[in-house]
Parts: sequence; structure tokens; C-alpha cells
Amino acid sequence: MELIRAEGLYKSYGNKVKTVDVLKGIDLSVAQGEMIAVVGASGVGKSTLLHLIGALDRPTKGGVFYKGENIFGQTDKKLAVFRNKNIGFVFQFHHLLPEFTALENVMMPRLIGGEDMALAGKMAEGLLCDVGLKERLNHKPGELSGGEQQRVAIARALIRSPEVLLADEPTGNLDTYTGDDVFNLLLRFNEEKGITMIIVTHNERLAGKMRRIISMVDGKIYEDAMQSGGRG
Repeated sequence: MELIRAEGLYKSYGNKVKTVDVLKGIDLSVAQGEMIAVVGASGVGKSTLLHLIGALDRPTKGGVFYKGENIFGQTDKKLAVFRNKNIGFVFQFHHLLPEFTALENVMMPRLIGGEDMALAGKMAEGLLCDVGLKERLNHKPGELSGGEQQRVAIARALIRSPEVLLADEPTGNLDTYTGDDVFNLLLRFNEEKGITMIIVTHNERLAGKMRRIISMVDGKIYEDAMQSGGRG
């Protein structure tokens, strides 16, 4: 079943004097439960595409349809509500709040949403246990390794039970072993929970583990291929 559809996506930055066209007409359909790798050289528009799909930015032209509804037909306020409820984000740099513990960082999206602290804490603890950090609940980011910090970021992204997880180079700042560990965690959540995932990565080996690979060149989709050997 189709969950997300991008139609004629264009994104430009600049002014009347100088404009940079980053996306140049993207058409993309994503099915419920898919795990997709987006690859390509730096500057081809991978992150911009992820930001538009995740409603972090609006396109210059075109639409993103979520369950058939164009999300950009909404006001910014409603778009923020949609994003917080349906989309989880993981970035190369975890963006954890250094003054808060792992547990508090994971709780934060639910607390910002005005939800009960006890319930948010219980859910956050469960997720941190699920990502292998049962013994690190009360550690602050500075007391955690890079891989542990990224695990906290993944738990935080999942605290509101999103249908979609968007990850931008989630292993890019990690060594090979730790990166594999984090990727396998994402793979497990895709398989066990059916979370739809779109992952931007420069790591061709990890991309090869996903069933579908989208290659971008110069703001366009150059190739959209299914792999028989991939998973997800």
C-alpha cells in the first residue's frame, strides 16, 4: 500500500540575482513498511529531498502526499503537528541536549507535546531498553559513546510511534563496527515494527542491505532499483 508519494518536487534557494536549483522534478512512491536507501554524491539533493518528505521545509513546486493528502496544503502549525505525530528523524549528528540524561532526551518530544511525564518516562525507558541502553538511562550524552548517543537519538525519534523514520547519514559519524550495529538496529525496527524508513547514506555496503536503492544525480532520481538480495 502506498504511504508517501512525491510529485514534481522542485526546490530552489536564493533570490532574483542568483538561484540554486537543488531538486529538479522528483517523482517518488514509497510503500508502507519499505526500507529505502538514497545514495549519490554530496550536493545532489539527498538531504533536501528528505527534508521535504519530512515536512521540515516546503517545496518550491510540487507536492508530497501522505496517505493521499498533500501535506503542504496545510498551515505551518498543522504541518508541525503532522510532522511531530507521524515522522521520526535521525541525523548524522545526534543533536541530543547535553544537560539532560538519555531518559530525559528521549522523553522530550512527548513532554513538548504536553503529555503526562510518568507515561513519557515509561515509554522512554522501554525504548532505551529496546536499543540496548538499559544501564545508561541516567547518563548524559557526554558520558556516552558515539554509538550509544546515536541509539538514544533513534529511541527519541521513535518515542511518538511514527509511521515513518527518516535518517540522514545515521552511521556517517561512526566507525565501521559501531555503524553496522546502529544500522542493524534500524533494520530490526523496520522488520519487527513495520516502520517505513528512508535512509540517506554514502555507505554503499549498508545501502546494499536494503531492498530498494534510489540513486540521485544533479537534483534528479537517476535510478530507482529493487534488489533481490536486500532486506527491508
